[in-house]
Amino acid sequence: MGYSRLFGHLILLTVVMSSCIQPEVQPVTRAIIPAPTAANWSEDSKAQIHWNGDWHWTIDTEWDKRQIVWKAWLPGKSNPKGLSIRMERAVGYAVEGYSLRIDDDGVSIEASEEAGAFHALTTLRWMLPPDSDNEGTWALPHVSISDAPRFEHRGLLLDCCRHFMDPDFVMRTIDLLALHKMNVLHWHLTEDQGWRIEVDAYPELTSTGAWRTEADGSRHGGFYTKDQIREIVAYAADRNITVIPEIELPGHSRAAIAAYPWLSCTGDSLEVPHDWGVFKDIYCAGEDTTFRFLETVLLEVMELFPSEYIHIGGDEAPKVRWESCPKCQRRIQEEGLHDAHELQSWFITQIGSFLADHGRKLIGWDEILEGGLPDGATVQSWRGMQGGRDAVAMGRDAIMSPTSHCYFDYPVESIDLERVYGFEPEPEGLEGSGRILGGECNMWSERAPQELVDSKVFPRIVAMSEVLWSSKSQRDWNGFQERMELHYSRLDAWNVDYGWEAVPIDLSCEAAAQTGRITVELDRAISGIEGDVSWETEGIQSRISQAFDAPFEVTGEGALVVELRRNDAAVGKPWRFPLAGHVGVFQPVELDHALNAYYPGGGQQGLADGRLGSMDFRDGCWQATHGEDMGVTLSLNEELQVDSLSMQFYLYQDAWIFVPDSVRFQWSLDGENWKGDWSIQTEWNGTDAFVQNEIQGVVRLAVPVNSRAKYIRFEALNPGPCPLWHDAASSASWLFLDELVVHAN
Repeated sequence: MGYSRLFGHLILLTVVMSSCIQPEVQPVTRAIIPAPTAANWSEDSKAQIHWNGDWHWTIDTEWDKRQIVWKAWLPGKSNPKGLSIRMERAVGYAVEGYSLRIDDDGVSIEASEEAGAFHALTTLRWMLPPDSDNEGTWALPHVSISDAPRFEHRGLLLDCCRHFMDPDFVMRTIDLLALHKMNVLHWHLTEDQGWRIEVDAYPELTSTGAWRTEADGSRHGGFYTKDQIREIVAYAADRNITVIPEIELPGHSRAAIAAYPWLSCTGDSLEVPHDWGVFKDIYCAGEDTTFRFLETVLLEVMELFPSEYIHIGGDEAPKVRWESCPKCQRRIQEEGLHDAHELQSWFITQIGSFLADHGRKLIGWDEILEGGLPDGATVQSWRGMQGGRDAVAMGRDAIMSPTSHCYFDYPVESIDLERVYGFEPEPEGLEGSGRILGGECNMWSERAPQELVDSKVFPRIVAMSEVLWSSKSQRDWNGFQERMELHYSRLDAWNVDYGWEAVPIDLSCEAAAQTGRITVELDRAISGIEGDVSWETEGIQSRISQAFDAPFEVTGEGALVVELRRNDAAVGKPWRFPLAGHVGVFQPVELDHALNAYYPGGGQQGLADGRLGSMDFRDGCWQATHGEDMGVTLSLNEELQVDSLSMQFYLYQDAWIFVPDSVRFQWSLDGENWKGDWSIQTEWNGTDAFVQNEIQGVVRLAVPVNSRAKYIRFEALNPGPCPLWHDAASSASWLFLDELVVHAN
């Protein structure tokens, strides 16, 4: 378990009580997530009924087919002498709405649809002990609950392509979704790195496309048979979960092309890639055989998935192959299109029409807006909220899953529990439009094999469940935190290997003026933890002897390593904070470049705060620009003898991140007359930033100065669009910039 959330003074949850004659009603029984729309709890301690693990079920005959599943959903067993639980179908409730009443007569549930009845059972389950094997008597207070969700689409995307996940794990994930009243599993089944769905008409999709050779020579892969998919879909339906399959097109299709090279523009034989990123070989839009292939695949998909929607991706499809392909160019001319962007719209429209002819609706990522939105398409907005806004403006539906709040593959440093809880799917101006169907949290698996998924998804999905279910006015962060402290005990009982809800420690730095030293202080962001702190330079760690939360000084560059404990037990991997003590720390900074909304790198002062970016470019320390230059001017407190300057960049070509085309270091005494003009090359990029490599890491650019200076200037020129050899050829490249380090004698 990532770490235990149990506090010694807290008694577990849901009212686990000794079997005394008159157990007391415990307020923790009210800690329901997501919060019900309306709940009237009796304040009379005697207004309660007792349950000892037995139920006497009465279920409306219209729901007979769900009886076995529903009875297994609650802890306990059936017994004619047990506590009465009546489930009746009644008109007037929303599709997923219900009422639940507990009084002296037992438990009464009403709903119009199976979904509402199931949600009522889930709410009741939250009032019961998490471990059905517990013996004893529990007191249930009298209560009347009326409830219905705010949004109709409440989903999790599970990417089983980058890393294959066992069918049992998928079904366990469905259980956990249902326990939090989520109702959609967006199942990502095809990708560059693996094809995961059996297709009878094209067996090579799984015999070849489902497997890849990793960089270390090992094999990775797998796929789901049709029988396994049918079982998973039925299992989900029993728990009010709709499984929406995603079949990526026209991009993210290398696995299919590896199986059938004739699907591409070139016909070249390609392997299923083991690295991540965006690849330029995509389905050829000029060949009719491409569409016959996709239609055949989709027909088999629709046989397996009864969902109203089919997700077709539509994202990150480089046009470089189309632009040089005679067949695609001929298609552009024949269809009266202007360019490759309109060709993509035409491509998506063909698929959307095919789905519509078979009674299905299309969902695509917000790139399907480019070149014109196909009729009837629903937009899933991931590049911020604008895609959703644009879709609504066109009279179309939208699902919100922006990277800023919903990408659970991102580390907790970028998206913590509070940030997720603050997500608002219905942006200002669109309230009440009825076009925002809901939202999704996305679990992409590039950096998350199956064993890490729990720690990425939980506890963040718990916050998302309340965002998507409960009314906006009900949301209360402090109250949610209180309920979560109890809920961690449930997650323990359900064997969920959850992660941290936030970075567990805060690090603050204070510069010792003009000394090159910084004072560091650690604060507990999460209560109940202790830790051991070491300072690491050149791979050697030196334990810092003072108390965990006492301030201390560091000099030069290194990494603060913090090993955390809870209840004297080590918890998780050590936290590392790369730091640099230098004379520029917290000196005034001016930026030529705008802060990127996704990578603001600590804000205006982030390039001179003593914090160094790590090997994870999403750690919150890196500033980035997309297709633009970067520049920074730093003003020292006084004139100093500057020894050297350095800046570091991130290099990860698979993620379109390149080192700059050129850089310039300059220094000045007055801020007007500048010295120095250094252009630096590294062994990683030689004389050309576009030399192809698979390196992922940090590039340090440093120059000697040996001059007096008060002002420091640094510029980095964007190398331009990704080169022709790159899989995202012609797409804008990224620059990632970090600390401007100033060393002085």
